[in-house]
Amino acid sequence: MLCACGNQIEYENCCEPYIEGKLQAPTAEALMRSRYTAHVMVKVPYLKDTLAPAARKGFNEQEVRTWAAKSEWLGLKIVSAKEDAKEATVEFVATYKSEEKVLEHHEVAQFKKNQDRWYFVDGDAHVHEEGKGHEEPVNTTIVREGPKIGRNDPCPCGSGKKYKKCCGA
Repeated sequence: MLCACGNQIEYENCCEPYIEGKLQAPTAEALMRSRYTAHVMVKVPYLKDTLAPAARKGFNEQEVRTWAAKSEWLGLKIVSAKEDAKEATVEFVATYKSEEKVLEHHEVAQFKKNQDRWYFVDGDAHVHEEGKGHEEPVNTTIVREGPKIGRNDPCPCGSGKKYKKCCGA
């Protein structure tokens, strides 16, 4: 069977050696692909093992297992990968179906290499429905319904105090 990571290579010759602990992923992109495949195959221990030690504190194995198992994984697209000897950034989009919606998990993931082994450190991610893209919020003009009240104006409640000492406090 072809590997879920999208490399068009058989699983046993692609991500399986990394997931089964026979080899270390040689690049951050290879680690990212194998982590996606681990989600598809619900190999949660691998996901935890490939997290940077400092990032493991908040890792909830049962939550990850449930989410990975109930999602239908549809594909991985690597947008870009930049790597040097010790650090890397991989931008990717993982598409999956959850609760009858096709969603895209778009992330810019940070990786670090420690003693010849790559680890996932953190990522800046968001999820949107497939094809919705990254719509920017529409800027709207706020129109006041009444006059602007300054800090030193009399309070409109009629107390006789300055606004800043009354309702504006």
